[in-house]
Amino acid sequence: MSEHAADQLPLSGLKVLAFEQYGAGPFGTQFLADLGAEVIKVESPHDGGDMARSVGPHFLAEDGASDSSLFFQAFNRNKRSITLDITKPEGRAVLERLVARVDALACNLRGDVPARLGLTFETLSKSNPKLVCAFLSAYGREGSRANWPGYDFLMQAEAGYFSLTGEADTPPARMGLSIVDMMTGLGQAFALVSAVMKARETGKGCDIDISLFDLACFNLSYLSAWYLNKGHVQERVARSGHPSLVPCQLYRTADGWIYLMCNKEKFWPILCDLIGRPELANDPRFLTFRERLENRDTVLEILDEALSARTTAEWLALFGGKVPAAPVNNLQEALDNPFLEERASIQSLEHPTAGPFRLVSNPVRVAGTDAPARPAPALGADTDAILADAGFTDAECSRLRGAGII
Repeated sequence: MSEHAADQLPLSGLKVLAFEQYGAGPFGTQFLADLGAEVIKVESPHDGGDMARSVGPHFLAEDGASDSSLFFQAFNRNKRSITLDITKPEGRAVLERLVARVDALACNLRGDVPARLGLTFETLSKSNPKLVCAFLSAYGREGSRANWPGYDFLMQAEAGYFSLTGEADTPPARMGLSIVDMMTGLGQAFALVSAVMKARETGKGCDIDISLFDLACFNLSYLSAWYLNKGHVQERVARSGHPSLVPCQLYRTADGWIYLMCNKEKFWPILCDLIGRPELANDPRFLTFRERLENRDTVLEILDEALSARTTAEWLALFGGKVPAAPVNNLQEALDNPFLEERASIQSLEHPTAGPFRLVSNPVRVAGTDAPARPAPALGADTDAILADAGFTDAECSRLRGAGII
């Protein structure tokens, strides 16, 4: 991408220092980087940097390169990396000079760590009063769990997701993706950009927080409203069914499954007509969502029988654009879907030594501008350039490197 094209991205000019590791924080800051922000990962020169750099089992190359992990690449494209030991006075001085040049600091270290490292607005505002410090932690930076480590699946378990996922007669189950991590990362990115807007207006930055636990509970949304106000405890519905809308679940076809989602009343009579049972639309048992919910099992039996007459592909060809429907794909089928190619949903990147590889594109499309496609950086790859931009001389960089600061 040319420098001019990069300037057209909506977050061009936003500069962020990222003290981050693993998945949640990096997922959010990758969104920022994909949309044009300069995201600088600050990593230790002594311990291999972000732990995700070594996460397998799949690598672009087996040579031990610090940017070879495909897991790491999936969370860190379009970023820069600087190695810096901020626990030493010399490293702290470097940090303060960097802080003076950025809009925000993003951090997803354990809740009690940022204050211990001095990565807070209270401490860093001396170098930049407009700085926004956006924190992501497991359980928050205050309270009885501030020093607890925490991860996505733990949040899914405690926030009730396991009780809502899978079939009712099977053990509690997590969702197949780290959805709490990813949504919390997005929440952190949204909060950071929002706070930077205010800081640019007022000249005063702030601390802003989001936690995996709070996001996991917030995602309960209407189910939490039902319980908090009506005492309703939602349980799992057979075949991944919607708790109140029918038909909205898995149904059998001649060669497998199809998911129907008739979540507006207008779709029910269309469905009835397309399966050759138009009379069902006026059957008093199925007139509205209320009646169909009361007769969910009967609807299931009728649709299983009707849909079993054709294959999933045949039904999708018939339903397309008329009845909301989807195939039930495995991961290979999902990523080989030709619609991804039509949507340009797979991005090609060029690793400096391993060659071309592919990642799923950012879902935000900016009209008239191609998305940037820089692979995730090797550990410390941009240290010298970043320090030069901050006014450090070659001699100063050599001295810092010799002292183990960078």
